[in-house]
Amino acid sequence: MAPSLIRSPVQLPPAEALTLSQQAPAILQSSPSTVSSSALSSLFSAAEKPELWIQYENLILSCLRTGDDRAAQECLNRLVARFGNNDRVMALGGLIKEAQAQNNGELETILKEYDQMLEQNNANLPIMKRRIALLRSMGRLSDAGSALVQLLDFSPTDSEAWSELSDLYFSQGLYPQAIYAMEEVLILAPNAWNVRNATVKQSKPYANGSSQVHARLGELQYMAATASGVINGSYQKQMAEAIKRFSRSIELCDDYLRGYYGLKLVTKRLLKDNTKPAGKVDDEDFTLPDSSTIERLNELATAKLAEIVRHSSAQDRGWKGYDAAEVAAARELLSEDAPSGIER
Repeated sequence: MAPSLIRSPVQLPPAEALTLSQQAPAILQSSPSTVSSSALSSLFSAAEKPELWIQYENLILSCLRTGDDRAAQECLNRLVARFGNNDRVMALGGLIKEAQAQNNGELETILKEYDQMLEQNNANLPIMKRRIALLRSMGRLSDAGSALVQLLDFSPTDSEAWSELSDLYFSQGLYPQAIYAMEEVLILAPNAWNVRNATVKQSKPYANGSSQVHARLGELQYMAATASGVINGSYQKQMAEAIKRFSRSIELCDDYLRGYYGLKLVTKRLLKDNTKPAGKVDDEDFTLPDSSTIERLNELATAKLAEIVRHSSAQDRGWKGYDAAEVAAARELLSEDAPSGIER
């Protein structure tokens, strides 16, 4: 089944993004090149469908990924003709310019244009976000981080910005800050089904946003625990939190591969280290479960991962949509437990 143009294509695999971009000529040809914004004109023409403009936005993203700059520009022209140069359309125009830039000099020019736009309107959130993305792509992580903090001072409830800040901290090895920022995402959108997370790919179409955020928190906790290689109170606390987060992610989504993968990884490490649970530091701390519980969690994760890998590899009905790289990683993790010469 071809992916829908109504859904954002940012997390689609390249093949599916190409499928979407190939629809651009037919959609552009079958749609009017201009649509009047006049209320009077709308009385004498067919009803305007809002889905058309969503399709144009998503086509721009897919066409830029596949190098079809011409179709992307035509979609932008139609958005400009309908809505003018509003904040959202300006950001899409900047995205196209970034994709067409040939060198850092051209990117610096685009960055200056963003600065000029923000001088005229410092509340232009889409341009602020494009500027941050451009700074990061140019390797200016410190500037990108400062710009993100400024954005969050202005809009502290922006879960997407908190997620981006978490990923930025993670890329610099600042695990406590990355965990704090991702916890803000969870606070702002505890039950979201559509949290856009720059650091997390959906491994199945119906994995909800909260599952992804809990799993990402578990990953950050695990990396924070194992970064130093020292087993101490901080290690136990972080690993206990990782177990809690991964368990919550699979509670929210029964077949969430990343959740089971993380749970398998954490419990396997704890069993290998033969870590004994320590007492609580305070009532709010979540302590490690006992060894028998950890073994049961490991067995559960192993069985579920094996089931996902088996059904997904066979393309069984109801098991399609998993990311191929994630399935391969799960298969490799399972193979580490298999006896020599036996493949799961």
